[in-house]
Amino acid sequence: MIIDKIQFAIRCLSLVALIGSIARADDAEQAVAKTPLGQFVTVASPVDDQLFARVSNAALNLQSLAAQEGRPAYLVLQIEPGTSQFHQVQGLAKFLTSPQVSNVTTVAWIPHTVTGSNVLLALACRQIIMHPEAELGDIGRGQPLDPDDRQAVLALAQKRHNPKVNIALARGMMDQNEQLWKVRLRSAKADSDELESRVVTKDELEALRKTNVAIEGTEVVKEAGLVGTFRGATARNLDILVTQLADSRSAVGELLGLPREALREQSAEKENRRVRLIKVDGVIDRLQESFLARQVDRAVREGAQVVVFQFSSPGGEFDPSFNLAQIIAQLEDHKIHTIAYIPEAATSGAAIVALACDEIIMHPEAKIGDMRPIDPHHDKIDRIVAQLRIMLTDLAIKKHRPSALYVAMADHTAKVFQATHRDTGRVWYMSEEDIRTSGGEWLIGPQLSETNGELLLEVSGQRAHELKLAEPIVHDFNELKGRMGLPPTAELRPIEKTWVDALVFRLNSPGITVMLVIIGAVLIYLEQHAMTGILGILSVLCFALFFWSRFLGGTADWLEVVLFVLGIACLAMEVFVMPGFGVFGLSGIAMILASLVMAGHSWSYDLATNIEELTIQAGWVVLAFALLGVFGVAAAQYLPQLPMFEAMILGPPGSSPNDEPQLRFNSRSAQTSVEGDALMGQRGTTITMLRPAGKAQLGDRIVNVISEGPFIGADAAIEVVELSGNRIVVRQI
Repeated sequence: MIIDKIQFAIRCLSLVALIGSIARADDAEQAVAKTPLGQFVTVASPVDDQLFARVSNAALNLQSLAAQEGRPAYLVLQIEPGTSQFHQVQGLAKFLTSPQVSNVTTVAWIPHTVTGSNVLLALACRQIIMHPEAELGDIGRGQPLDPDDRQAVLALAQKRHNPKVNIALARGMMDQNEQLWKVRLRSAKADSDELESRVVTKDELEALRKTNVAIEGTEVVKEAGLVGTFRGATARNLDILVTQLADSRSAVGELLGLPREALREQSAEKENRRVRLIKVDGVIDRLQESFLARQVDRAVREGAQVVVFQFSSPGGEFDPSFNLAQIIAQLEDHKIHTIAYIPEAATSGAAIVALACDEIIMHPEAKIGDMRPIDPHHDKIDRIVAQLRIMLTDLAIKKHRPSALYVAMADHTAKVFQATHRDTGRVWYMSEEDIRTSGGEWLIGPQLSETNGELLLEVSGQRAHELKLAEPIVHDFNELKGRMGLPPTAELRPIEKTWVDALVFRLNSPGITVMLVIIGAVLIYLEQHAMTGILGILSVLCFALFFWSRFLGGTADWLEVVLFVLGIACLAMEVFVMPGFGVFGLSGIAMILASLVMAGHSWSYDLATNIEELTIQAGWVVLAFALLGVFGVAAAQYLPQLPMFEAMILGPPGSSPNDEPQLRFNSRSAQTSVEGDALMGQRGTTITMLRPAGKAQLGDRIVNVISEGPFIGADAAIEVVELSGNRIVVRQI
């Protein structure tokens, strides 16, 4: 009996679960059914057969889908300024008002002032949405239209496809001399207090006054003699021509309730679009910034139409992250669409870069936000946050996202409220100050729980979509490809690192950097004594690799290269032209040190950060030259004794049994020797070629000498003409 009751209970629970799943499925289907279909198409001038095909194909596809799925459909034509032939525009306008697309709501979106024949396309749509500052009208552009063209415009207005457009309004747009009035008429129904608004010409107003229609009020909307153009904000206040106002394409999509993917332009060759994938891996620093910037340039040169940035980065430094974000944001100028794909997380500097993309597509559990810089110093946080607030606000406005949410990701004290537009009901997310200064345009709502003043804003993929930061979520990369209109079989490979990129990363490591400087300096040291030429070439190669890697690593520019070359030139002047150790020598050393230090540092907005990084880089350079000094001491003591170097390098006095070779001549010891000043004027023979320095034999000594003027060949007779410090200057006899 007990077992039967248990089995009965289990069956009841199963039935309840089944009913619940069916109800949830019905709710999901109803939610999908309520989501409208939509497509944006940019109408650029001139209107031609190709544009006609694009618009008609998009409209017919929407017509078919709307009939199949029982969903509302919107075709939004973004009409841009320009000049088109009237008959081409008339043909497209006729199609837009035909029964072929009766299930599609056509919407004209006017972001900029449009005049001329293109106005006809706006009048043909069921709705007109304008930017508040844009203007629409002046169909003839100050000139009277051809009678047939004029009749075509009036016939289009007579269809009343758009209830806010009538024949009188069309006449005012064509004729400067036409005066337009807006009249409010009492309804003809008995016992009705409703008022009807209508735009009429002066003649029509006079005709109404002669009838028994009750005119409750009149208002001039266009004076005679003025061009027939109507500003968006003015038309909306008059409740004529315009249905809604919007300041961006995304705002239009929100007014119509369209999903974010509907904002993308669809190409007829969707599968053949050039899509490039760039992976953002590791910490974002100067080197990573330079590398990713090169990858972006590579994608632009390859003619990419869409660039997908896949993030697997913990973040990074503030300056490189924001510089990279600016580079990505400016791809819009190249008509390249950018997508940030976040399968796991994009925080710190990675969040700044992701928020610069046109679209953000995330996994449901992925995270975005928390722009706390990696390992920040407490005394710099306030300065960084102040800079971030300004820069993030500009970036959010550029990408048409709530700027208050951007700021809340960088400033834990920022509070964000849900706001509702007073006229349109549009929902947005704003700071309390922005709502207060809107003059009542936005109504304040509840504060977001995530902005409680304790933590930086960080949200999941689903929540980011709800807050209008991201697009609808995807669960994997294949779903992302489907969202972009790519077939599942399409292979999307990331732009690979080239051998140049790998070499740059390797050469920019601190150990390799110090090694290049040490080896380059050691080779110069040896070249001064061996005079082989090969050592000098290898030294130049070391320093060339150093500056090249720093150049591509983003920390060096031409200034550092010029300083280094000038420093070498000054040292050469000191050694070969003006013997001694004076202004040229000190200046040369200072410029070389400055170039090496500056080559490892890129200037940021923060002075304290610059000083700290310069100190660290100077420490590496000092370490390199300290090791060079150790090598110099060891070389002077031991290198001349090695079999392969003893014939090329002079050693110090007493380093050999015959006491013949010495690394440098000591003039003081010569002056106190038995010969005293007898060395002046002494003659001898060159052992090596003087270019202008080399070795010569003076009596029983082999010393380093310098030619007074031109190069002197080997085995040439010479004479000492000058003693300057520890240098012996000779000339050929």
